[in-house]
Amino acid sequence: MLGDVVRLILGSCLLECVQMEGGLLISPVMTHALISMENLIYIITVPLSTSIILANLVIILGISCNRQLHNTPNYFFLSLLVADMCTGVALPFIPLMGLNRELSFSSCLVAHIFPNFLFLAFLSNLVMVHYERYICIVDPLHYNTLWMHRHFSLALLIVWAPPLLFASLPAFGWSNWSGPDWNDCCESAAKFPPLSNWTANLTLCCSYRRVFPNAFIYLEVYGLVLPAILFIAGMTGRVLWITRGQMKDICRLHRAVERGNQASDQKQRLNLRYTRCLVAVSLTFLACWVPYLIYMHVCIAFLIIDTKQNSITHIVLSCIGIGSMAVVPMVLGLANKQYTEPAFKLLQKLRDRWRARGSDETAI
Repeated sequence: MLGDVVRLILGSCLLECVQMEGGLLISPVMTHALISMENLIYIITVPLSTSIILANLVIILGISCNRQLHNTPNYFFLSLLVADMCTGVALPFIPLMGLNRELSFSSCLVAHIFPNFLFLAFLSNLVMVHYERYICIVDPLHYNTLWMHRHFSLALLIVWAPPLLFASLPAFGWSNWSGPDWNDCCESAAKFPPLSNWTANLTLCCSYRRVFPNAFIYLEVYGLVLPAILFIAGMTGRVLWITRGQMKDICRLHRAVERGNQASDQKQRLNLRYTRCLVAVSLTFLACWVPYLIYMHVCIAFLIIDTKQNSITHIVLSCIGIGSMAVVPMVLGLANKQYTEPAFKLLQKLRDRWRARGSDETAI
């Protein structure tokens, strides 16, 4: 990995073009730099993507094998796990959106719109799951009468259809294809014909700046993504505050019933449990959301300075930021023993068989 980073830095410093008739040709050094950037993305994202996919499969199988978990709340969580698994599949392709590549018109649209749709669908499912569990704690008496429980199909449509519609807006015309001269966005790109002469099979310089206008990016970041993250953080903080109040009520009841050391010991155990919960939630938020928030604002900074260079820092932040956010459903799922119990039982059976086979061989 260190060798790829060194070669990438040297390649980016030695970028040079050879002027030819009718366009520009990329030098071997530039080709090697682009390949090194792609290798760096794969080195970071492929192990993380594999872990996300396998962990989600384990949790999905755990919910599917336990009939007691076949209820509406867990169906919402299954939808989130499917979206997270799809995000894990698309994880290596999301940082590639920051690289300028030569693709056909249709391939360029798919390479940018489809990963963006999966990411927005994942975020929408995450908000729905947090909201459903938030209502369960804040208003438990009306929990079973929620509209999302009575109209489950409509709720699923709401968390999947709007992300698809919004992500597809560039395909319906909200793009930057006919904007300024993009011939230099790929140093190897030839001079392209006018927009009216483009076909689906024509190779052109594919850049996220051509697919997503700045207004689209600002709307997605500050109109959809950031409010969703703040909404999740607000609901989590509210739940912790309610939990703190309930813990105080329990301690007050213990003091009324018990006296002396028993009441103080019980209060100490409850305070310790609440502190552990608070620390776990805080660390999860810091580890999963802060890297993505940093990456999101770095992307906006790149738009403001209007740079066309592919930064190693930007690529690394994109890989870590998207990957850390995709870990959130894994944390929620693996923390529930009911979800992971079938996997643990299977591992225990395999371990017992392995030990039995080893003891038999030793006896022989």
